[in-house]
Amino acid sequence: MKTLLRPVLCALLLAGLAVSARSDNASKEALAQLHEFIGKWNGNGNPAGKKTVVGWKETFSWGWRFKGDDAWLTLEVEGGKYFKSGELRWDDAKKLFKFTAVTKEGEKQLFEGTYKKENLTLERLDPKTNERQQFTMNTAAEGIRFNINYKKASGGGKLFSPVYSVQANKDGESLAAAKESKNVCVVSGGAGTSTVSFKGETFYVCCSGCRDAFNENPEKYVKEFKAKKGKN
Repeated sequence: MKTLLRPVLCALLLAGLAVSARSDNASKEALAQLHEFIGKWNGNGNPAGKKTVVGWKETFSWGWRFKGDDAWLTLEVEGGKYFKSGELRWDDAKKLFKFTAVTKEGEKQLFEGTYKKENLTLERLDPKTNERQQFTMNTAAEGIRFNINYKKASGGGKLFSPVYSVQANKDGESLAAAKESKNVCVVSGGAGTSTVSFKGETFYVCCSGCRDAFNENPEKYVKEFKAKKGKN
C-alpha cells in the first residue's frame, strides 16, 4: 500500500508546487500592469466642492516588494491628509486587486477592485457607516502625471460624490521631457532608473524593493531576465 501511495503523494506535491508557482507568477504579471506607478510623485491635493478649504501638498512613493516568490506593491505617503501608507496585492482566485490602505490614525481599510482601460478602481463598504468608498488611480502624459480621485456614496449605493483629488508629477521629470525609458528593470520588467551589477555586468532596477530583491539573489533574476529577453 505504501508503495502505491508514494507516487500519488509525489504527484499531489508536484501539482501543489505548480499551482503555487502559477499563483506567484500571476501576482507579478498582474501587478506589472501598474509599472508606471513605481517611483516618487509630488502632488497637490484639492478638496471637492469646498472653495473655502485650502488644498495641500503631498509626496507619495510606490515600490515593489518581494518575499520569496511573493510580490506586491507598497505605498508611502508624506503630508497626506487622509492616508499615510498602503499595500497593493493581486488575488488570483478572485481576479481582483486588494489594496490595504492605512489612514493617518493608523486604521487599516481594505479596498478591492480591477484595472481596466488604464484605470485602477478600488472600493470598500464601511461597516460602521454603510458608506461606500472608492479610489480611482491612473497615470497620464506618458507616465509623468498621476491622478487620484477619492469618492463616497451613502447608504451603500453607487451614486458617488467626489471628496478630494490629487494631481501629481513624477519626481525629477517634466511634461516637456516625457519619453519612454529604454532601460528595463531586471526584477520587475518596468522602466529601470538605477543600476546594479553582477559578475561585471550592469543591469537596471526601478525601485529600492527591486534592488533589495536583486541583491538577495542576483543570479536568479539575471537568469530569468536573460531567458525572457532571449524569447522576445
